[in-house]
Amino acid sequence: MANLHVTRPRPDVVLITLDRPDKLNALSYGLVEDLHRTLDDVKADNECRVVVLTGAGRGFCSGLDLTEPFPEEAKDGLEFPRSSMRWQERIAELTTKLAHLRQPVIAAVNGPAYGGGFALALASDIRIASADARFCTQFIKLGLGGCDIGVSYTLPRIVGAGQAFDLILTARTVDAPEALGLGLVSRISDGAVLDDALAIAETLCGFGRFGVESTKQVLWANLEASSLEAALQVENRSQILASTSGELREAAAAFANRKKG
Repeated sequence: MANLHVTRPRPDVVLITLDRPDKLNALSYGLVEDLHRTLDDVKADNECRVVVLTGAGRGFCSGLDLTEPFPEEAKDGLEFPRSSMRWQERIAELTTKLAHLRQPVIAAVNGPAYGGGFALALASDIRIASADARFCTQFIKLGLGGCDIGVSYTLPRIVGAGQAFDLILTARTVDAPEALGLGLVSRISDGAVLDDALAIAETLCGFGRFGVESTKQVLWANLEASSLEAALQVENRSQILASTSGELREAAAAFANRKKG
């Protein structure tokens, strides 16, 4: 695809690289559509167990391509404002696709993640940053509302409501150390952030297939849990289903063999 580079560092890991480095991987119509198609393909790929998302060049994603904020291709023959709403919804749907993938998504943030790029990172399951990563909501700086592409949902759940209000209303830039302190990312890479992301992917691939998929589903589902009891109900059912896969017996047998050795 012209705007994406998709590779397999190992048979069960798909690496998606946003590939518009001259534009800091800004979200054009072509990139949005290529990413939709790729995520659809990945969701149906039974061999893929983990997805790694990163950007080409010196940035992760700088957000919407402002040279053409309302591309002609996105209008689909509709008049304003229906055409603009259709395009807005199409971009925003990328976040639900990331969250609803069966496979965990690791965002390897290798530079600026602004606006829509920040939203893509927030919708990922694990975020790790390079030392020069930067994060900014940016939307309110563009004469728009500060809440867009899911950030009003994802950001408060990651860093808490108080910090999220600050970051969204002021649209200030957060560097990698502050992002780590806020809990926005789980680690900062000492070297190549992509290498660290692939190492995490390898770890996840060493666990049971059903166990990893169900863990992601339960974590997202329980963000909406109304009580501890409701969360436990989801967990309990997931654990019993996981126990029928045969992976528990394999793990128990391997553990017994290690004790004998």
